[in-house]
Amino acid sequence: MMRGRSDYGSRFLRLAVLSAALVTISGCGAIKKSAIKSVADTIAAPESDVFARDEDLELVGAAAPFGLKLYESLLESIPDHVPLLVATCSNFTQYSYAFVQWKAEELEYKDYSEYTRQKNRAIRMYLRARDYCMRGLEERFPKIRVALLREPKTALTKATKKDVPLLYWSAASWGGAISFGIGRPDLAGDLHIVRGLAERALALDPDYANGVIHDLMISLESLDEVVGGSEDRARAHFKRAIELQKNEPQAGPYVSLATGIALKKQNREEFERLLKDALAIDPDKHPSVRLPNLAAQRRAQFLLNQIDELIPK
Repeated sequence: MMRGRSDYGSRFLRLAVLSAALVTISGCGAIKKSAIKSVADTIAAPESDVFARDEDLELVGAAAPFGLKLYESLLESIPDHVPLLVATCSNFTQYSYAFVQWKAEELEYKDYSEYTRQKNRAIRMYLRARDYCMRGLEERFPKIRVALLREPKTALTKATKKDVPLLYWSAASWGGAISFGIGRPDLAGDLHIVRGLAERALALDPDYANGVIHDLMISLESLDEVVGGSEDRARAHFKRAIELQKNEPQAGPYVSLATGIALKKQNREEFERLLKDALAIDPDKHPSVRLPNLAAQRRAQFLLNQIDELIPK
């Protein structure tokens, strides 16, 4: 669900310098909130794409936890800083998808016990991300949590275009937990909230981040009709995502449609074609989205390797 122009750890390069600055501040006595806020403003601002350009998934995966913990440390001092809450939510969501969930999926047919452990860890991380986004929503719209449970569309009427990142990452983190934790009774009734968040974000800024909301909608519309899904709408969102990404083609939407529609319909030909289309993208020709493409292509190759088990001939 978390594709498009992603920031897989893309803020973390600046964190070592900033954390050193924090140590200096604390060494002088009490850490002033204004200094903490200045650091938070810096790391939560629109980021450099240095990590998105990286070619080494393992390097980024190893660097990410340091940044995540620093974000949480800053939030201890400024718990109501909405941009930092969004940044923390987004990075925990992406880390879970790209590194923890991936590790679990790789182990499913090798070590089921470890697969279960890693799966539960990924879900916990998605929910941790969701809770940071919910704190951001509560800061923007007090008491919205209860209103979301009742009627998401009504609860989000006051949201504006500047809230789209918060809405998107709320939906992506919550949706990640639901999709990877299918069957969990504590999450089963939350799908309408995820859809409400995603649809409001889409209405406010349909072209956000080169079509990343459309990629999320592919997954939501790939669900059964009984829970509001529609194959026609999923394919329409796929088409629009590809159109928006024509200058920076990304593998994510191909993987989303392959796993959401082709796999469910056991359409082996389409499943294979979509995954091969994802793999045909040259990450080096589009360095600004190299890392998210590498992550999506890693999953595409894994799925192709499992095709005989997933869709027998």
